[in-house]
Amino acid sequence: MHLTSVLKPLFDQLWWLLPLLIAAGIANTPWFKGFFGELLVRLSAKFLLNPNEYRAIHNVTLKTPDGTTQIDHIFVSRFGVFVVETKNYSGWIFGDENQATWTQKLFKTTNKFQNPLRQNFKHIKALESLVSLPSETFHSVIVFVGGSEFKTKMPQNVTRAGGYISYIKSKTSPILSASEVEAVYSAISTGRMAPSLATNREHVKKVQLRLDPDTPRSCPKCGAEMVKRTVKSGDKAGSKFWGCSAFPKCRTIQNVT
Repeated sequence: MHLTSVLKPLFDQLWWLLPLLIAAGIANTPWFKGFFGELLVRLSAKFLLNPNEYRAIHNVTLKTPDGTTQIDHIFVSRFGVFVVETKNYSGWIFGDENQATWTQKLFKTTNKFQNPLRQNFKHIKALESLVSLPSETFHSVIVFVGGSEFKTKMPQNVTRAGGYISYIKSKTSPILSASEVEAVYSAISTGRMAPSLATNREHVKKVQLRLDPDTPRSCPKCGAEMVKRTVKSGDKAGSKFWGCSAFPKCRTIQNVT
């Protein structure tokens, strides 16, 4: 008996499992989890935020002195500009607004990730430069999706699931006029890089270069060349860091990863 004569009837009965297995594999990838998380935030905003009051712009990539920065969601309103960073994590989340890194615990696995408040701070600085508005005009909002649970006390602007909608709606004091809202919305829409796969690839490439400890880089604050230096004293003596070549005029530093 040929093997094909045995496998063909089996395949004819179970062929429908193949697309399910493929879909399950894709659903487990970081790309899909990130995409699905941002889609949930986008859909909830569509139905729960008045589009006449909150002008939405999604997936915004802006040029910065040291490359590019990518913002998940922006909502421009009379009550300020809400800059939303989405994080798709499961498990327990530990963090403090002043810590450089936060912790995810999932079963027996522990992972460190950048404090999203610091990540969003860079987003806001890029927007400040683009639209020339004071920092108090902007509201940083972090939303976790994916079944995570906070195990430490978080600031009010760090939320889970639809909690970010409540935070946005809690801001009721007008900051911008209706004409200013339209001007800001227009400035962001025209000042962003064209939303495309090419833009996403360029952004990812520049992020990867920044993560390479030996790659020359520009200062994220002033654009001058960064120089690798050595700590000369203290507990961290001998460790390396990137310092701005414009020091002391610019005192920006970055850790060598």
